[in-house]
Amino acid sequence: MSSEINKTQVQQRPLQCDDSILSLSCSPLLTKLYASRGITENAELDNSTKTLIHASQLKGMDDACDLLYQAYLSQQKIIIVGDFDADGATSTALSVLSLRALGFQQVDYLVPNRFDYGYGLSPEIVDLAVQQGAELLMTVDNGISSISGVAHAKQCGLKVLVTDHHLPGEETPIADAIVNPNQVGCDFPSKNLAGVGVAFYVMLALRSLMQEKGCFTQFPAPNLANFLDIVALGTVADVVKLDGNNRTLVHQGLARIRAGYCRPGISALIQVAKRNQQQLVASDLGFSLGPRLNAAGRLDEMSHGVELLLCDDPLHANTLATELDGLNVSRREIEQSMQQEALANLQKLSIDQANLPLALCLFEADWHQGVIGLVASRIKERYYRPTFAFARANDGEIKGSARSIPGVHIRDMLDVVDKTIPGVILKFGGHAMAAGLSLSEKDFALFNDTLNKVLAEQVEDHLLQNVILSDGQLTPDQLDLCIAQELRDAGPWGQGFPAPVFDGVFELKQQRIVGLKHLKMMLEHEGKLIDAIAFNIDPEVWPNLSVKKVFCVYSLDVNEFRGQRTAQLLVQLLEPRG
Repeated sequence: MSSEINKTQVQQRPLQCDDSILSLSCSPLLTKLYASRGITENAELDNSTKTLIHASQLKGMDDACDLLYQAYLSQQKIIIVGDFDADGATSTALSVLSLRALGFQQVDYLVPNRFDYGYGLSPEIVDLAVQQGAELLMTVDNGISSISGVAHAKQCGLKVLVTDHHLPGEETPIADAIVNPNQVGCDFPSKNLAGVGVAFYVMLALRSLMQEKGCFTQFPAPNLANFLDIVALGTVADVVKLDGNNRTLVHQGLARIRAGYCRPGISALIQVAKRNQQQLVASDLGFSLGPRLNAAGRLDEMSHGVELLLCDDPLHANTLATELDGLNVSRREIEQSMQQEALANLQKLSIDQANLPLALCLFEADWHQGVIGLVASRIKERYYRPTFAFARANDGEIKGSARSIPGVHIRDMLDVVDKTIPGVILKFGGHAMAAGLSLSEKDFALFNDTLNKVLAEQVEDHLLQNVILSDGQLTPDQLDLCIAQELRDAGPWGQGFPAPVFDGVFELKQQRIVGLKHLKMMLEHEGKLIDAIAFNIDPEVWPNLSVKKVFCVYSLDVNEFRGQRTAQLLVQLLEPRG
């Protein structure tokens, strides 16, 4: 449950505001939880659509809508160019569905195969779009760094609309319009929109313009809220911060899914993931549906995932979802093998707390390009260090995926490295917590050394300590199904608005292994018995029949089994206490 290296510390989550200014009409427990996440008044918990920030605050929106409106008038051929992850797939599907619903008759999409074309709107993708008769290219979840691709598109006589949320570099593409909350000069208050959120805002603004122009005389203006299920899935799967605006988008999408008003493809994903659609929560989108959608882009082509979201036939959707589920099983097997290889290589280095690098850089020539990001994430969780995993691409080039820790803005760190050793990083992009890059294989050691030197200069030591923030202890009376359900309903929880976790010492009454590597327990706290489970336990430590007491950091959740719903502790950290 915890690594011997960089041992996890548990600290109490501090309140972010004075108790005296709180005006929340909810239970004392929820009041404390919200206050520790910066919520001070009921208005901040209003997740109705009326609270959404207006699309007009996004820089470039007028130009984008005018561009699309002109394309509508002449029914130009529009091709959506998406990214190959879940955010890209949802952005692509949302844009195609929305434009078709708005009356656009020639709308298609391209999702670059990461193994053939790499990331974003490349000149090669532009050539494919030209072959398919494109007149207007619209990027979703990419494009802000596609300098050469946009330039090539303009040389080919195409109009280009870039919609993205990634951080721009020093140079931006010469597109006809750019909508990105993170571009210079954009005053949109929420900088945390996912790519699918940006695309959704473009469609909302376009519908408003078309209403003003009287376009909906032959058919009513479509209700774009019908696609909020797609927005919710992409937003959670991309692990963007759930600020107030994103929480509203996710809340509304989850409400539609639970009520049964969602795309057949999303229902099919829920079914193959064995989730309860009526009780779905944000974590199900992130840990169950998102990985299955992502599996298409990691091992094959993300077009499979887009087709699932576009599909209107439930039977065909079930077939497609089953195929994605199979890909996800293969992905897990590949990931597990790569992870074991990575850990074995690190163990050969005899790394301990005294010589743990500030960043871990791993490279194996035969690693799968589509899975390196997951390996980086797993190693990061174990060692609590920014981690880079590289695989061989072609022509002496290696491609890497990075995952970071809170407080270490990995995209900014790469920018500093790029300025320190100009030309070594062939290309890079990303967010605070995740990034992608390319290098020449011969420069791997130089990159590794320079990255660690940059981190030594830029990162304070305390940021490298693994700390779990706990919301305190629950009383025996609170360890029940009603409280567990209340916590579920109080979300959506996610990145930047973390789900509640608690801690405490329990009597360990029963323990057994289930599913090969999970520890099922019966715990007791002041006479109250409750089930608990710890996933992916250390087989060298557990089960341990000599242990009578344990310290747990846990979340209180609802377990559903054979129609029965009970409270259960999901244990994140498990330590013997005698």
